[in-house]
Amino acid sequence: MTTISQTSAHVFEDAPLRSLHIKAAAGGMGGQFSDGYILGLIGIAMSLATTPLGLTTYWLGLIGSASLIGILFGSLLTGPLADRIGRKNIYTWTMGVFFIASVAQFFVTDPTQLLVLRLILGFALGADYVVGISLVSELVPKRLRGRLMSMMMVAWVAGFSCAYGIGYMLQSLGDDAWRWILFSSAVPAFVVLLVRFNTPESPLWLINRGREAEAREIVSKRLGSDIQLPQADAKTQSASWTQLFSKKWRRNTFVGAMFYTCQVIPYFAMSTFIPRILETLNVEDGYASGIVYNVFLLLGSIIGLLIINKISRRAFLVGSFYITAASLAVLALWSGMPALLVVTLFAVFACVLAGAGVLEFAYTPELFPTELRASGVGFVVAASRLGGAGGTFILPVLMESYGTPAALGGCVLALLVGAIVCQLWAPETGLKPVQGH
Repeated sequence: MTTISQTSAHVFEDAPLRSLHIKAAAGGMGGQFSDGYILGLIGIAMSLATTPLGLTTYWLGLIGSASLIGILFGSLLTGPLADRIGRKNIYTWTMGVFFIASVAQFFVTDPTQLLVLRLILGFALGADYVVGISLVSELVPKRLRGRLMSMMMVAWVAGFSCAYGIGYMLQSLGDDAWRWILFSSAVPAFVVLLVRFNTPESPLWLINRGREAEAREIVSKRLGSDIQLPQADAKTQSASWTQLFSKKWRRNTFVGAMFYTCQVIPYFAMSTFIPRILETLNVEDGYASGIVYNVFLLLGSIIGLLIINKISRRAFLVGSFYITAASLAVLALWSGMPALLVVTLFAVFACVLAGAGVLEFAYTPELFPTELRASGVGFVVAASRLGGAGGTFILPVLMESYGTPAALGGCVLALLVGAIVCQLWAPETGLKPVQGH
């Protein structure tokens, strides 16, 4: 095989935009849209299924958090596996699981069946977060990476918000409206399955595993003969949990887990039960106001996309935590607040939190080198979903036992912890190449 001239070839990290990059971007963004959609529809579906399925407060909290629990195990188990066997196959089969489990939700007859299906969906979601973030970040050019990873978060929020809007429209379908709402997630899952078909393995992962011939074939056929092979990371080792907690990487692991966890605790807890929260705060139409909330989630993620490369990662993290904590603190402390102001403060909270959410996709993979990326992202996602599941399970219990201000206070505490941790220890990654550190 003829070696490409190093003087005429493009460096892999700086390759011109090719069809494979577009395919990877579409598959990654489509997967995140499906992920967000699956998680976003459960709140309104459960509110409609409460009577047909006989859902108690316990079941509401358990089913609402089930997908997050599944994500915990899916990301934990898939991270090390993807670092050992590759990203490609897992990247494809997750969409198949989404489709089958989404269809099966239509036929559930009791809370236990729905709980099991939500756990399965969560496991696949966890796997998809890990391989989607890892594969896409390793395929696309460096100059596009931060913006593209941020666009994946926008796609996630778009799916999350779209699910609420579609659920709102489908609720008029009668007693089985909740079934159609849950079934609807099969549609984006099937479309993305088709988009992801024939996506190749990460050449960077292959190079780091010593499989240069396979990497060369992919680069030549899918990117062009004018593209150089990626350079292997120095001193590549097999991924292990001990490396994540070694002296070199433990700060990054800790910060990643804490910032992600402290973002998603209020995100999922508030978003899952937003109609009930708003109604307890004297907002007459909680569902309609919930649409406003979700619109600002989407707006915030777009703003985050636009500013991700214009300010430092640390400033973005720390500032967003303090602003969101302040907005919820006012809601928790001001009894009898006018409904319009309640909705306004929730809109501010949603906009800022979703804006900072782009860092979950841009900042997290920057914290780890290639050989640890899937494992590191997997651990961080797992930790965040453990916190998110706990918050989603506890929030309706807190609301019922102690009132909405106590539930909001718990979310404020999580946000303040995130602010302090990031202010003290978050490393600045900026526009560093994702390939090496």
